[in-house]
Amino acid sequence: MSMHLILGASCRVLLADDHKLVRAGLCKLLESLDGVSVVGEASDGLEVLSLAEQLRPDLVVMDVAMPGLNGLEATARLKLAWPAMQVMILSMHQNEDYVRQALRQGASAYLLKDAAPTELEAGLRAVLRGETYLCSAVSKGVMSDYVKRLRGDQPSGSQLTPRQREVLQLIAEGNSSKEIARRLELSVKTVDTHRSQLMRQLDIHEVTGLVRYALRCGLISTDN
Repeated sequence: MSMHLILGASCRVLLADDHKLVRAGLCKLLESLDGVSVVGEASDGLEVLSLAEQLRPDLVVMDVAMPGLNGLEATARLKLAWPAMQVMILSMHQNEDYVRQALRQGASAYLLKDAAPTELEAGLRAVLRGETYLCSAVSKGVMSDYVKRLRGDQPSGSQLTPRQREVLQLIAEGNSSKEIARRLELSVKTVDTHRSQLMRQLDIHEVTGLVRYALRCGLISTDN
């Protein structure tokens, strides 16, 4: 798979969103574009990683707010495993922190779900040319702010390990230690250790505080 596809080349897309109707609409729209084929659909971040390994798409169109493993974390893992795989974030959230984190994690485009269909095509074509694309509704200051911060600021939650962020998301989504242990194939004792370390490291000592922190750093959103 080449690093950047050229216009007119075939583009294999993996679509990730936890709402079936949204996926159906996006699938129809994407496949109406010349040279684009949707090769798979995922409903959560873990399924994205599994399908990406099986299908090796050229592009993943990724929602942010998905259960279990959100789109930002899934993007980071995708780019680590397959740097040439492009990611386009499609989100309800215009929050600049979300946009900044998406770009830091390796996404090449960030579009809002209420963007015009023409913007989806423009974003896709830009990504395939190797460019970064932000839809017009996203603040014009995001890109310049991102460039200034990239080398100086640490993103929210960056002091946490990938496993800690995964546990934090599951806690914030309301899962018990037993449920988290089952999901991650860990012992309950190990999950409780992660929970204690998170609270100590973040100086947050109640679950509601962890939920607020997870919201701030984009691990969950208000529509989860």
